[in-house]
This record gives sequence, C-alpha cells and structure tokens, in this order.
Amino acid sequence: MALQKKVIAVAGLAIAVCAVAIAGARLTAAQQAGVVMSSNAGGQAQAGQSAQASTGDAALPKFEVASIKKHVDDNSGNMVIRLGGPDVGRYTPTNVSLKLLIEFAYNMKDFQVSGGPGWINSDRFDVNAKVEDATVEELKKLPREQQQDQMRVMVRALLAERFKLKLSHQTKEMPVYALVQVKGGTKLKESPPPDPQSATDTPQMGSRVTMGKDGRPILPRGTWSLSMRNGSEMTMTGNAIPISSLTDLLGRQLGREVVDQTGLKGVYDVTLQYTQDATTGGGGMMLNGTAPQSAEAGGTSVFTALQEQLGLKLDSTKGPVETLVIESAEQPSEN
Repeated sequence: MALQKKVIAVAGLAIAVCAVAIAGARLTAAQQAGVVMSSNAGGQAQAGQSAQASTGDAALPKFEVASIKKHVDDNSGNMVIRLGGPDVGRYTPTNVSLKLLIEFAYNMKDFQVSGGPGWINSDRFDVNAKVEDATVEELKKLPREQQQDQMRVMVRALLAERFKLKLSHQTKEMPVYALVQVKGGTKLKESPPPDPQSATDTPQMGSRVTMGKDGRPILPRGTWSLSMRNGSEMTMTGNAIPISSLTDLLGRQLGREVVDQTGLKGVYDVTLQYTQDATTGGGGMMLNGTAPQSAEAGGTSVFTALQEQLGLKLDSTKGPVETLVIESAEQPSEN
C-alpha cells in the first residue's frame, strides 16, 4: 500500500497538530501515538505521571460545552487526522479514536494502554470543545506545557462524562531501553540561546507551523517533527529540545519505554534520519496494525543512526512502566 503523500507529525504548540494523508489506509492508535503528545522546552512528563486510578477525579475542570460526533468519511481516499490546534480556548480533534483520546488525556503511549471494547480503536470521532472564557484568560498566562497539562485534565473529565470511561492504573516490570552516550561522548551540540527578534524563537499562541522549501516544517524552539517519505525513510527533527523529548519520540517509534541515562541537561538541535523497519514496530507510523515495510538494503536502523549521527545508543534492560487498563467504556452520549 503506497503512501500518496509524505506523513508529517508536528508537536510542541499548545496541542499537537497532525495532518496525515494515506490512500485507502486506516491509521491504528499505535500509528498515531507519535502525535498524541507535544514536546516542549520544559521537557516531557514521565509516562503515567498524570494518570489517575480512575477518571472519577474530584472537581476536575471541565469544558464549558462540548460536541462529540461520529466522524463522517468524505470518501476521498485520503485520511486526515488532527489533534487539537493552537487555540488554547478550544479542543478540536477530528477523525480520532477513543484510544487516541485516552493516550492524549493521560499522557500515555500506545503500548501503555490496554483493554476495552474493540471499537475504541476502530470508531472515529470529531470533538469540538470550548473552554470557558475566564479559564482561557488564565491559561494564556501559563507556559505552553502547563496549558497542555490543563487541557489534558479537561479531556479526562470529558471522557469520563461522555464515554463513561473507567480505568485502572498499574505499574508493570517491562522491557525498556536506556538511552546513554557512546564511548567518546555525544555528538549533540547545545542549541544557542533564543533570539528575541526571531518569530520561530518566540512562538505565540495561535501561530501556525510553516513549511520550508525542502517540505519540512520550520520549527519554533522547543518543538519537534517526525516525517516519513517513501513509506520507510524517517526524519526526526527537533529545535532546542531536551533529551526527554527525544526519549519520548523514540519510545513511540519503538513501542517501548526509553529512559534517559545520558546525563545531558541542556536543549539540543536534533536531526535523526533512519529507515523504519520491523524493529520499529511497537509504535510510530504502522499501516493497518501490521509491521512496517522492511528496511531496504543499505537502510540505516534507528539504533545505528543514533550511534552514528548523535553519539547515543540504546541499551536493552528492564524497569517499571506505568500502564492504564480500560475497564469499561460506552459509545458517547448524544450532544
């Protein structure tokens, strides 16, 4: 199944924004997982850090009004998935599964969420939720990462109310990767201080991602992008991102938690190019839930690319991983 357009996932503004076009294909929750969370200059929250034992948290802030409707396919042969947008006053994901909404709301990766009825992956929804005006004014005063955290809390309340979602929180001993520096040290260079005169160095709420002549996004500081060409050629790019953003992206691509043991504390400009193959089958951009296309002869695996391009490597080990189990969920109530 050939990709008709390059796939680009961009994150780091208030809410992750993604546009994906695939002819005749359906994106799985694992495929979308790399878009659920946006990176930010303040670093990623640890997996499961925001998860609660259930969605019945007391006195959660809520959206003022919210509409949830079944997504209507336009039969164009293309598929566009959008997760929110840069407007802090609205949450407007379209063509998304409940599984994907849960991953966003609880700051989880696909492999950390299990259980639930089969339709949580297959049924698609459009959400249009408005934040109360007074809350919007307060959100505008917060850093982007805190705005995102507050939006997650409101989405959790929405899922509990409209999907009757009930979850349990478990910690499991699972295989993980430790990200470390290679012998001789990393090749990463710290990003220079921000230029107050540069629009990309000082992004504002509501700003849009612009594309360069090479077809790649021009990234504001603290944001990342993940693009795919020809079905397997991946490029991971970050502008002034912490290592925690890199480990989060790698975890989504590899389907395994990645723990930062590099000792690197700054923010870095990152470009990582590799060939997606069956070893990157746990997350990222798989088609129809099957293994990605095999790497062609001469293709560079993500493991090799990390060592050769960034001076980092992944060591396989075990460690505690926070997970969510979906105990029950219902089709959303009428608007």
